[in-house]
Amino acid sequence: MALKMGPLVAAMMEYERGAAQRINHFLKVYSFAKLIGEREGLPASDQEILEAAAIVHDIGIRPSLEKYQSSGGNFQEIEGPPVARGLLERLSFPQQAIERVCFLVGRHHTYQGIDGKDYQILVEADFLVNLYEEKTDKQSIVKVRKNIFRTDAGIKALNDLFALPE
Repeated sequence: MALKMGPLVAAMMEYERGAAQRINHFLKVYSFAKLIGEREGLPASDQEILEAAAIVHDIGIRPSLEKYQSSGGNFQEIEGPPVARGLLERLSFPQQAIERVCFLVGRHHTYQGIDGKDYQILVEADFLVNLYEEKTDKQSIVKVRKNIFRTDAGIKALNDLFALPE
């Protein structure tokens, strides 16, 4: 079943209405995830799950801010999956896709025990955007490349984005 990302993007934009920074963030993560997944040759079903997860990966920020007055990654991982599940169910995503997307949303700030290429790529795509948005220094970016990045396409994107030596 080919999943349509347009309705999911629109629903996330409505959910994040007025939060331009968060909307821009998820759109950039989605773009990098799509690029890396395609370059890595993910099977179509895994690519769709990756893209859906990239779109909703930070859906837990709003409830985390309301509940804990923090957008910390640990809180996002707790609060995000139930909200993502509701949104994906409303959009009639298949149950198997919903389960994997919620798994990824609930772990996108956990960098040990990465159990699939979709998970690895989501982490890399989020780092690509966060490193830029947080104006991370080059020395730290090189450390992240060594410790986090595993895909050839993700490493290439990181090197190109920040003009790092190969």
